Amino acid sequence: MALQPLFFNPVPYKSFIRGGLQPGKAIVVQGIIDTQANGFELNLHHRLGIAFHYNIRFDQNVVVRNTFENGAWGKEELSGPMPFRRGERVLVTIFCHRDHYKVFVNGEETHTYKHRFTKLEDIDVLGVWGDIQLGDVQP
Repeated sequence: MALQPLFFNPVPYKSFIRGGLQPGKAIVVQGIIDTQANGFELNLHHRLGIAFHYNIRFDQNVVVRNTFENGAWGKEELSGPMPFRRGERVLVTIFCHRDHYKVFVNGEETHTYKHRFTKLEDIDVLGVWGDIQLGDVQP
């Protein structure tokens, strides 16, 4: 998917995912990372927690993946590349498969994350926080 001209949404940002997630559904987020960014995060929420937390941390040069369930964070996953650069435009696509997510950054597959919260239809909110000028979002 090509980068489109940007208009900006306020951050923090929340958007409803109609019908919840299901295999084959893609979430697309476009923006420009702030030049002095500490980081930003994309979260897929359900009523009681966060099914998928995708947290870009420039100070640690890592992308953290995790789940917040029953009032606690799970074990962080840190493997894989750091595909983000401060001051650059970015297109993130989170593709939902039956048993995992695949994340693409600017068209390149960067991370996978096995579902820990498996009631996909209950995942109904996309949240974006942090140091990004948020453009087009397709929840």
